[in-house]
Amino acid sequence: MIDIGVVTGSGIYEFAGAQESRVVESRFGEAEVTVFRAGPWTVGGIARHGREHYHLPHTIPHRANLLALKQLGARAVLATTTVGAVDPDIPPGRPVLFDDLFFPENRLPNGEPCTIFTEPGDPERGHSIMSEPFSPGLRRRMDLAARDLGVEVVVGGVYAHTNGPRFETRAEIRALRAAGVTAVSQTCGPEAILAGELELPYSLVGFPVNYATGVAEPGAREDLDRLLTLSAEVLSRLVLRTAEMLEERDLSFEHGYVYRMEGGAGGAEATI
Repeated sequence: MIDIGVVTGSGIYEFAGAQESRVVESRFGEAEVTVFRAGPWTVGGIARHGREHYHLPHTIPHRANLLALKQLGARAVLATTTVGAVDPDIPPGRPVLFDDLFFPENRLPNGEPCTIFTEPGDPERGHSIMSEPFSPGLRRRMDLAARDLGVEVVVGGVYAHTNGPRFETRAEIRALRAAGVTAVSQTCGPEAILAGELELPYSLVGFPVNYATGVAEPGAREDLDRLLTLSAEVLSRLVLRTAEMLEERDLSFEHGYVYRMEGGAGGAEATI
């Protein structure tokens, strides 16, 4: 029913050209998916925070969202997030196309392990083994889309996921900087992991709207409001242009595989 999934963050709650909205049920709950066209593709969009920012980070139903896209037939997922810059050389307002993930706890907001393999003996159960958590092919395509739009981006960077809804302390940000983190937010770690288990290529672009705690002096509230508004405009254009430019070869999960356990279903072979 759809080809591409799009998951958007703060400030992006509707999708231009939306045709219909449907509620998709799975064993992990419901997800509202908006279906529309982008170029040759049918797209299913999820606003992860819900309408009017219904969900703070700690109540987002990540498993329901990703399974809904998979059940509808998505073969790749493009995701956006607003972030706080941890690297002082990354200016607010310049999108980052991430290529690595810092998410050592690997837990969902409710404390459960971040996995769709929750049932012992599940024939699909296995270990996700990836050369990186984000799709190189989708990242290259998003870089091309940014150039086409005249948007300057940073290609590559480490995304850190922390559990909200509170923001991080100075000490926590120092630890993230020591780990080589580029930017941080509270939403996309679980999405990247779950997409990998579902063998869905997943790409993440982050828009820095401020510096993380202690990296620089806090900006004015007006600056944050302005950058949040700009992020919605820029990320919407970028992710939709990326979807329009995707080719069939971009929809292959080629940067990892799920190693199925003995007795489970055979997994697709992939080189990493």
